[in-house]
Amino acid sequence: MSGRSEPNTPAGAGIQAPPPPLDPRVMLRQVDALAADLRERTGPFDEQVRTLLPARWAAVDTVSIVGDGDSYHAACAVRMAFASLAGVDCRPVNALRFVEYDHPGSGGRPPRTELTLTVSASGRTPLVVRSAELARAGGAHAIAVTATPDSPVARAADGALLVTLPDTERSPGVRTYQASLLGLLLIAIRLGELRGRLSGPEADALRGELTALAGPVGATAETARTRCRETAERIADAAVLGVLGSGPSHGTALFAAAKVIETSGVFATGQDLEEWCHVERFARPPEAPVIVVAAPGRSYRHAAEVAAKAAALGRRVITVAPGDDTAIARHGRSALPVTGHVREEFSPLLYHVFAAPLSCHLAQLLGRAPFLADLPRPIPTTPQDRGETP
Repeated sequence: MSGRSEPNTPAGAGIQAPPPPLDPRVMLRQVDALAADLRERTGPFDEQVRTLLPARWAAVDTVSIVGDGDSYHAACAVRMAFASLAGVDCRPVNALRFVEYDHPGSGGRPPRTELTLTVSASGRTPLVVRSAELARAGGAHAIAVTATPDSPVARAADGALLVTLPDTERSPGVRTYQASLLGLLLIAIRLGELRGRLSGPEADALRGELTALAGPVGATAETARTRCRETAERIADAAVLGVLGSGPSHGTALFAAAKVIETSGVFATGQDLEEWCHVERFARPPEAPVIVVAAPGRSYRHAAEVAAKAAALGRRVITVAPGDDTAIARHGRSALPVTGHVREEFSPLLYHVFAAPLSCHLAQLLGRAPFLADLPRPIPTTPQDRGETP
């Protein structure tokens, strides 16, 4: 199948009509639910993780996290957490690369004790399913992280962490992205505990930090409603924008760019801070918007330097930084403040919040529907083809 539906046909013709176009306001409902999801799902997800990862998994020294789209972005966002909290070599890999070049047993891969996490909200992404199969065939443990029970990826793996959510609706993935992040971070904490990197009380304290982020997430979402509308009005004329971040914030930048594209159709790119300096800063037009995601941590100072360079070039700089920040926000034409403080490993849970409301307001100002559904042409036939929550 091509991944696109046929144009509408008369009843009885045997072809299912595509679903109606989504209203961009679905993104506001998605972001409004994030705080409750974090507060209510951390405990149940952690109970599953403890069951899935018994003591014998303490020998794991390598973790591959495989996914496409939002799932791959989540993998990039949690890499630091697996390295610093669990002390393992963590490798985010998109599914095609894993299947064709980088699965256990493929040429050049040294023998290791490996855990492969295959991430797919729908549970039906074909190459992610194949990744689980190849991981097991190559001798790795495989756990699926999915929102869909008894899905193909869950059946292909040794076990499944079900990051299911209540009251879901069709939309570009926002709640499901947070659920995947949360599940992966809980796995990192559990591995750290099993490997002796974290004591029991230390691991429990980290789990408590995850639950407590519900407050800052809710407060940031509330502020973002107004600030993102104002920001969208300033950049709605732009044909392209960049979203920049390093470390865990690189995953956040990739995710935010994806939401802008899926919801508003504006071409956006997610890029590493330093790579942008080497390549994209030379792109025209010089006034193109640049969003700098600056969670406090190892790359915070570099984010300030990049924001200054972008502003000097004439870029319309938008900063995503702590509400009390002065080093970075002074270089921006618009600031999207983040409420509360968070360790860098957990920052993707807080610093992605702006992406959904900004994407919504851009789509509304431009009169567009998510996934190009306002255009008179066929659209993809399945939720996973469109990258949306099923």
